[in-house]
Amino acid sequence: MLSRLIQACLSQRLFVLLATLMACGAGWFAFATLPIDAFPDVSSTQVKVIMKAPGMTAEEVESRIAVPIEVEMLGIPNTKILRSVTKYGVADVTIDFQDGTDRYWARQQVSERLSGITDSLPMGISGGMAPITTPLGEMFMFTVDGGGLSLAERRSLLEWVIRPALRTVAGVADVNSLGGEVRAFEVIPNQLAMAASGVSLERLQEALRANNRNDGAGRLGEGDEVLLVRSEGSITGVDELRAVVVTVKDGVPVLLGSLAEVRIGSLTRNGVVTQSGKGEAVQGLVLGLAGANAQKVVEGVRKKLEELKLTLPEGVTINVFYDRAALVSKAVGAVSSALLEATVIVIVLLGLFLGDVRAALTVAMVLPLAALILYFVQR
Repeated sequence: MLSRLIQACLSQRLFVLLATLMACGAGWFAFATLPIDAFPDVSSTQVKVIMKAPGMTAEEVESRIAVPIEVEMLGIPNTKILRSVTKYGVADVTIDFQDGTDRYWARQQVSERLSGITDSLPMGISGGMAPITTPLGEMFMFTVDGGGLSLAERRSLLEWVIRPALRTVAGVADVNSLGGEVRAFEVIPNQLAMAASGVSLERLQEALRANNRNDGAGRLGEGDEVLLVRSEGSITGVDELRAVVVTVKDGVPVLLGSLAEVRIGSLTRNGVVTQSGKGEAVQGLVLGLAGANAQKVVEGVRKKLEELKLTLPEGVTINVFYDRAALVSKAVGAVSSALLEATVIVIVLLGLFLGDVRAALTVAMVLPLAALILYFVQR
């Protein structure tokens, strides 16, 4: 059988040559488009549910949030592990599925179960499923520096300009904003002024909620035209917030500015980000989609950042301090060097044992050809 195969190959040399070239071309194309990563992701299909509960202790979060969610998630097909971690104000529930389970099917099952229990959770709870990423999904990290901007201004720039643009890059699951200060309106009640006006804290909160929304007021006919009428009440500045009417006393409106101190502040921070021990910084963390090509994702992120440079304030720079693509290139370079050295050693040994350089090169050509065919078959 083997002799007949060799005879057929020798008699059809042109066909064998063309088939070999086609196999090499297909293998090279498969190799060029092969997703390569420095950290092979062997994690199973996983869905995380993260819920925020401001003001609750770890015991309260576990009993009122984590345990009800865990009970609701019991019975999902192909579930392997169900566990949770509770901290002050945060519940982290993780559901691991059997290997081979479709990731999107798993998220759909969790979403259906989660929607059935949301109404029974305590008021003020927020959160949901985490992005479609893995524990090894951190692919790109950078800081926003310069421009003479404060921490709050740099955080706002990251949240409202850089982050939305990066989320449009193919393969990006999410972009986390870390560090800095989140700008917010602060209302600090004056207890003495509130007591003198007979205003409770609940009444103050209700006035803020009622006066911070737009509402429709019907339609107004004007000949052949119909005009939409609406009331604008959304607060856009500190002065508008101070002018909110809380109550009426002796026919005189009592404004929020006379009952509390209103100012621009920041949300309560649970930690900070420091850079090289020199002070605080604002950091962006790009999370790659599960199964995405790390090199392609990083290339897309870098291209998008180059486009954003034209729209950033003068003096603001984006400094990259972690790039998965650079690590992948070094890993691939090390493997390529090892394969090249091994090929040279094989050729030298074959030349010594066979005593013929031509025969040694002919036998050694099987190594790269076999690798290219393997790439094509795997794709």
